[in-house]
Amino acid sequence: MGYPHNVLANDEQVVLHRHPHWKRLIGAVVVLVLASAVAAFAAAVVNTTDWQSTAKNVLFIVIGAIWLIVVGWLTVWPFLNWWTTHFVITDRRVMYRHGVLTRAGIDIPLARINSVEFRHGLSDRLLRTGTLIIESASQDPLEFHDIPRVERVHSLLYHEVFDTLGSEESPS
Repeated sequence: MGYPHNVLANDEQVVLHRHPHWKRLIGAVVVLVLASAVAAFAAAVVNTTDWQSTAKNVLFIVIGAIWLIVVGWLTVWPFLNWWTTHFVITDRRVMYRHGVLTRAGIDIPLARINSVEFRHGLSDRLLRTGTLIIESASQDPLEFHDIPRVERVHSLLYHEVFDTLGSEESPS
């Protein structure tokens, strides 16, 4: 899903658009597999009983409803959160938007960025992800977690900031 271009200025160009790293979805996938296995096992146990078909159908409905609630809450909702979280770098600003039902976001003009850092541990290095830390002129440093290929994003953002500052400060 591309970032909605209607939030960009007329001649603003997207340099980079990322969702959080897929590692945020590992727990959701594990829950999906385990919940499905437990529901299938429970349905198989119910199916082997010699109860009346009405009782079996009621139990199948209960198992299905519990499965839907668990999967919806612990699998679908995290996926929607991941899908609706955007980290965008344009030629003018850094934008971060997140939220499914209620949206929140922040914009940082490139000209106001003082420093750009990244941090990642061993597991993040193996998965090629990390935390990007942006310090702007008027705020405490902002941390953006689980940015895919954080070193590349750090370098790209640093060059965009340098190019922006260089073009504004260079004598014409």
